[in-house]
Amino acid sequence: MKKILLSTVALAALVAAPAMAADLSRPAPPVYKAPPPVYVYSWTGCYIGANGGGAWVHKEYNLDTIGVPVVGAVFPAAVPFGTHDASSGIGGFQVGCNYQFAGGWVVGIQGDYDWMNAKGSHIDPIIGLTTLQSNTKSLGSVTGRVGYAWDRFLGYVKGGGAWERDDYLWVFNPTGFAFSSASETRGGWTVGIGGEYAFTDWLTGFAEYDYYGFGTRTIGHPVGPVVFNFDIKESKSVFKVGLNWKFGGGPVTARY
Repeated sequence: MKKILLSTVALAALVAAPAMAADLSRPAPPVYKAPPPVYVYSWTGCYIGANGGGAWVHKEYNLDTIGVPVVGAVFPAAVPFGTHDASSGIGGFQVGCNYQFAGGWVVGIQGDYDWMNAKGSHIDPIIGLTTLQSNTKSLGSVTGRVGYAWDRFLGYVKGGGAWERDDYLWVFNPTGFAFSSASETRGGWTVGIGGEYAFTDWLTGFAEYDYYGFGTRTIGHPVGPVVFNFDIKESKSVFKVGLNWKFGGGPVTARY
Protein backbone atom coordinates (compact mmCIF):
# COMPACT_ATOMS: atom_id res chain seq x y z
CA MET A 1 0.00 0.00 0.00
CA LYS A 2 2.86 2.36 0.89
CA LYS A 3 4.51 1.67 -2.48
CA ILE A 4 1.28 2.53 -4.33
CA LEU A 5 1.00 5.88 -2.43
CA LEU A 6 4.59 6.86 -3.20
CA SER A 7 4.12 5.99 -6.87
CA THR A 8 1.01 8.19 -7.07
CA VAL A 9 2.81 11.23 -5.53
CA ALA A 10 5.77 10.82 -7.91
CA LEU A 11 3.46 10.62 -10.91
CA ALA A 12 1.58 13.81 -9.85
CA ALA A 13 4.92 15.64 -9.47
CA LEU A 14 5.99 14.65 -12.94
CA VAL A 15 2.69 15.89 -14.40
CA ALA A 16 2.79 19.30 -12.56
CA ALA A 17 6.45 20.09 -13.26
CA PRO A 18 6.01 21.34 -16.89
CA ALA A 19 3.16 23.65 -15.89
CA MET A 20 5.16 25.11 -13.01
CA ALA A 21 8.14 25.67 -15.31
CA ALA A 22 5.92 27.48 -17.82
CA ASP A 23 4.57 29.77 -15.09
CA LEU A 24 8.08 30.58 -13.88
CA SER A 25 9.32 31.49 -17.40
CA ARG A 26 6.33 33.78 -18.20
CA PRO A 27 7.14 37.52 -17.52
CA ALA A 28 5.10 39.43 -14.98
CA PRO A 29 2.40 41.74 -16.45
CA PRO A 30 3.48 45.43 -16.67
CA VAL A 31 2.27 47.90 -14.06
CA TYR A 32 0.71 50.98 -15.72
CA LYS A 33 1.14 54.42 -14.07
CA ALA A 34 -0.38 57.78 -14.97
CA PRO A 35 2.12 60.12 -16.67
CA PRO A 36 3.34 63.04 -14.61
CA PRO A 37 1.18 66.18 -14.92
CA VAL A 38 2.27 69.04 -17.21
CA TYR A 39 1.59 72.39 -15.55
CA VAL A 40 0.04 75.09 -17.78
CA TYR A 41 -0.03 78.77 -16.80
CA SER A 42 -3.45 80.37 -16.22
CA TRP A 43 -3.96 84.00 -17.32
CA THR A 44 -7.14 84.38 -15.30
CA GLY A 45 -6.79 87.12 -12.69
CA CYS A 46 -6.16 90.84 -12.27
CA TYR A 47 -2.95 92.85 -12.43
CA ILE A 48 -1.33 96.24 -11.90
CA GLY A 49 1.89 97.43 -13.47
CA ALA A 50 4.09 100.14 -14.95
CA ASN A 51 5.21 100.91 -18.50
CA GLY A 52 7.53 103.12 -20.53
CA GLY A 53 8.24 103.80 -24.18
CA GLY A 54 7.87 106.43 -26.88
CA ALA A 55 5.10 108.42 -28.59
CA TRP A 56 4.99 110.06 -32.03
CA VAL A 57 2.35 112.76 -32.66
CA HIS A 58 1.16 114.30 -35.95
CA LYS A 59 -0.97 117.49 -36.06
CA GLU A 60 -2.58 119.19 -39.06
CA TYR A 61 -3.82 122.79 -38.81
CA ASN A 62 -6.53 124.54 -40.84
CA LEU A 63 -7.73 128.07 -40.11
CA ASP A 64 -11.49 127.54 -40.07
CA THR A 65 -13.06 130.88 -39.15
CA ILE A 66 -12.15 134.27 -37.71
CA GLY A 67 -14.58 135.58 -35.13
CA VAL A 68 -14.94 139.18 -33.99
CA PRO A 69 -17.30 138.99 -30.99
CA VAL A 70 -17.39 142.76 -30.40
CA VAL A 71 -19.14 143.27 -33.72
CA GLY A 72 -20.87 139.90 -33.79
CA ALA A 73 -19.18 138.80 -37.00
CA VAL A 74 -17.62 135.50 -38.09
CA PHE A 75 -15.57 135.43 -41.27
CA PRO A 76 -14.97 132.17 -43.16
CA ALA A 77 -11.34 131.25 -43.67
CA ALA A 78 -10.74 127.54 -44.49
CA VAL A 79 -7.02 128.12 -45.03
CA PRO A 80 -4.44 125.30 -44.65
CA PHE A 81 -2.15 126.45 -41.87
CA GLY A 82 0.65 123.87 -41.83
CA THR A 83 1.51 120.68 -39.97
CA HIS A 84 4.07 119.51 -37.45
CA ASP A 85 5.24 116.34 -35.73
CA ALA A 86 6.30 115.80 -32.13
CA SER A 87 7.84 112.94 -30.19
CA SER A 88 8.46 112.16 -26.56
CA GLY A 89 9.23 109.44 -24.09
CA ILE A 90 6.27 108.22 -22.07
CA GLY A 91 5.82 106.57 -18.70
CA GLY A 92 2.83 105.48 -16.69
CA PHE A 93 0.82 102.63 -15.24
CA GLN A 94 -1.93 100.17 -16.16
CA VAL A 95 -4.50 98.03 -14.35
CA GLY A 96 -6.72 95.28 -15.70
CA CYS A 97 -8.23 91.82 -15.46
CA ASN A 98 -8.13 88.74 -17.72
CA TYR A 99 -10.26 85.62 -18.02
CA GLN A 100 -9.01 82.46 -19.77
CA PHE A 101 -11.51 79.98 -21.22
CA ALA A 102 -11.89 77.20 -23.83
CA GLY A 103 -8.24 76.23 -23.59
CA GLY A 104 -6.09 79.16 -24.59
CA TRP A 105 -8.52 81.98 -25.33
CA VAL A 106 -8.18 85.06 -23.12
CA VAL A 107 -10.43 88.12 -22.84
CA GLY A 108 -9.83 91.12 -20.63
CA ILE A 109 -10.25 94.81 -19.92
CA GLN A 110 -7.50 97.33 -19.18
CA GLY A 111 -7.14 100.98 -18.23
CA ASP A 112 -3.86 102.88 -18.60
CA TYR A 113 -2.47 106.38 -18.10
CA ASP A 114 0.84 107.82 -19.31
CA TRP A 115 2.67 111.09 -18.91
CA MET A 116 4.61 112.64 -21.80
CA ASN A 117 6.03 115.94 -23.03
CA ALA A 118 5.62 115.79 -26.82
CA LYS A 119 6.40 119.32 -28.09
CA GLY A 120 6.16 120.30 -31.74
CA SER A 121 5.95 123.52 -33.77
CA HIS A 122 5.86 125.00 -37.27
CA ILE A 123 5.99 128.48 -38.81
CA ASP A 124 2.70 129.70 -40.21
CA PRO A 125 2.55 129.43 -44.03
CA ILE A 126 0.70 132.71 -44.55
CA ILE A 127 3.01 135.49 -43.41
CA GLY A 128 5.81 133.50 -41.78
CA LEU A 129 6.05 135.78 -38.76
CA THR A 130 4.41 133.48 -36.22
CA THR A 131 4.95 129.94 -34.94
CA LEU A 132 2.24 127.54 -33.80
CA GLN A 133 3.31 125.25 -30.96
CA SER A 134 1.68 122.25 -29.30
CA ASN A 135 2.51 120.09 -26.30
CA THR A 136 0.78 116.75 -25.67
CA LYS A 137 1.16 116.18 -21.92
CA SER A 138 -0.77 113.02 -21.07
CA LEU A 139 -2.56 110.05 -22.62
CA GLY A 140 -5.08 107.57 -21.24
CA SER A 141 -7.28 104.78 -22.55
CA VAL A 142 -9.78 102.09 -21.56
CA THR A 143 -9.62 99.08 -23.86
CA GLY A 144 -10.87 95.55 -24.28
CA ARG A 145 -8.38 92.78 -25.08
CA VAL A 146 -8.77 89.47 -26.91
CA GLY A 147 -5.91 87.02 -27.25
CA TYR A 148 -4.71 83.43 -27.32
CA ALA A 149 -2.25 81.89 -24.87
CA TRP A 150 0.38 79.26 -25.59
CA ASP A 151 1.09 78.37 -21.97
CA ARG A 152 3.12 81.34 -20.66
CA PHE A 153 3.01 83.45 -23.84
CA LEU A 154 -0.06 85.52 -24.67
CA GLY A 155 -0.59 87.24 -28.02
CA TYR A 156 -3.41 89.80 -28.10
CA VAL A 157 -5.17 92.64 -29.89
CA LYS A 158 -6.90 95.53 -28.15
CA GLY A 159 -9.20 98.45 -28.88
CA GLY A 160 -11.27 101.07 -27.12
CA GLY A 161 -11.55 104.74 -26.15
CA ALA A 162 -8.71 107.19 -25.50
CA TRP A 163 -8.18 110.68 -24.05
CA GLU A 164 -5.31 113.16 -24.07
CA ARG A 165 -4.33 116.61 -22.79
CA ASP A 166 -2.94 119.26 -25.16
CA ASP A 167 -1.57 122.79 -24.64
CA TYR A 168 -1.16 125.29 -27.50
CA LEU A 169 0.81 128.52 -27.99
CA TRP A 170 0.90 131.05 -30.84
CA VAL A 171 4.21 132.90 -30.80
CA PHE A 172 5.37 136.09 -32.55
CA ASN A 173 8.74 135.13 -34.06
CA PRO A 174 10.71 138.40 -33.88
CA THR A 175 10.21 138.69 -30.10
CA GLY A 176 9.35 135.13 -29.04
CA PHE A 177 6.28 136.50 -27.28
CA ALA A 178 3.33 134.08 -26.97
CA PHE A 179 0.40 136.32 -27.81
CA SER A 180 -2.23 133.55 -27.62
CA SER A 181 -2.68 130.25 -25.77
CA ALA A 182 -5.26 127.49 -25.55
CA SER A 183 -5.67 124.01 -24.08
CA GLU A 184 -7.99 121.05 -24.45
CA THR A 185 -8.77 117.51 -23.33
CA ARG A 186 -9.89 115.55 -26.38
CA GLY A 187 -11.28 112.07 -26.83
CA GLY A 188 -10.65 109.52 -29.56
CA TRP A 189 -10.08 105.82 -30.18
CA THR A 190 -7.21 103.38 -30.17
CA VAL A 191 -6.29 99.94 -31.53
CA GLY A 192 -3.19 97.92 -30.75
CA ILE A 193 -1.36 94.62 -30.87
CA GLY A 194 1.05 93.06 -28.40
CA GLY A 195 2.56 90.08 -26.69
CA GLU A 196 2.99 89.22 -23.00
CA TYR A 197 5.09 86.58 -21.27
CA ALA A 198 4.78 85.21 -17.72
CA PHE A 199 8.25 85.06 -16.16
CA THR A 200 6.82 83.65 -12.94
CA ASP A 201 3.32 82.83 -11.71
CA TRP A 202 2.88 86.45 -10.59
CA LEU A 203 5.22 88.58 -12.79
CA THR A 204 4.63 89.17 -16.52
CA GLY A 205 6.24 91.45 -19.11
CA PHE A 206 4.75 92.84 -22.33
CA ALA A 207 5.54 94.84 -25.45
CA GLU A 208 2.88 96.48 -27.63
CA TYR A 209 2.19 98.98 -30.40
CA ASP A 210 -0.87 101.25 -30.28
CA TYR A 211 -2.35 103.64 -32.83
CA TYR A 212 -4.53 106.54 -31.67
CA GLY A 213 -6.98 108.55 -33.75
CA PHE A 214 -8.22 111.80 -32.21
CA GLY A 215 -10.07 113.21 -35.20
CA THR A 216 -10.44 116.97 -35.76
CA ARG A 217 -11.28 119.49 -33.05
CA THR A 218 -11.76 123.26 -33.30
CA ILE A 219 -9.43 125.23 -31.02
CA GLY A 220 -9.97 128.96 -30.58
CA HIS A 221 -6.88 131.19 -30.31
CA PRO A 222 -7.97 134.60 -28.95
CA VAL A 223 -5.89 137.56 -30.08
CA GLY A 224 -7.33 140.60 -28.35
CA PRO A 225 -10.99 140.87 -29.39
CA VAL A 226 -10.50 138.51 -32.36
CA VAL A 227 -10.69 134.68 -32.14
CA PHE A 228 -8.87 132.57 -34.72
CA ASN A 229 -10.55 129.16 -34.85
CA PHE A 230 -8.20 126.39 -35.96
CA ASP A 231 -9.38 122.90 -36.93
CA ILE A 232 -6.62 120.64 -35.62
CA LYS A 233 -6.50 116.99 -36.68
CA GLU A 234 -4.32 114.62 -34.67
CA SER A 235 -3.07 111.04 -34.79
CA LYS A 236 -0.52 109.28 -32.64
CA SER A 237 1.61 106.12 -32.53
CA VAL A 238 2.89 104.63 -29.27
CA PHE A 239 5.30 101.79 -28.57
CA LYS A 240 5.78 100.68 -24.98
CA VAL A 241 7.02 97.87 -22.79
CA GLY A 242 6.11 97.13 -19.21
CA LEU A 243 5.77 94.77 -16.27
CA ASN A 244 2.58 93.55 -14.58
CA TRP A 245 2.10 92.16 -11.09
CA LYS A 246 -0.65 89.49 -11.30
CA PHE A 247 -2.88 88.60 -8.36
CA GLY A 248 -6.11 86.74 -7.69
CA GLY A 249 -7.85 84.54 -10.25
CA GLY A 250 -7.37 80.85 -10.87
CA PRO A 251 -4.23 78.87 -10.04
CA VAL A 252 -1.89 77.22 -12.50
CA THR A 253 -3.76 74.27 -14.01
CA ALA A 254 -2.46 70.72 -14.60
CA ARG A 255 -2.96 68.66 -17.77
CA TYR A 256 -2.13 64.98 -18.26
